Amino acid sequence: MDKLIEQIRNFNKERDWGQYHTPKNLSMALMIEAGELAEHFQWLTQDQSKTLNSETLGEVREEIGDVLIYLLNIADKLGIDPIAAAKEKILKNANKYPVNQAKGKIAKYTDL
Repeated sequence: MDKLIEQIRNFNKERDWGQYHTPKNLSMALMIEAGELAEHFQWLTQDQSKTLNSETLGEVREEIGDVLIYLLNIADKLGIDPIAAAKEKILKNANKYPVNQAKGKIAKYTDL
């Protein structure tokens, strides 16, 4: 992860894009890229969304890359370790959704 973040930093530095990469701008760009990812699944059935053709799968792969790059840019700008943040969130969710209450259910934790 550290190598990837460093690669992203260098890419941005070479292009002098840091001046535009505020958390606000990056979060907006992240949402746009997430929307572009979702667009590939719009109007597909559940089964169709699981069996994308190779062209669409390639496009989805690119959007996932864009989403990850923007997410890591935001984390880097704010000094947040994304791996630690994810691990902490998993632990928090484990407490909110105990297996014995949540297994196989789609209900929000407040409704369990």
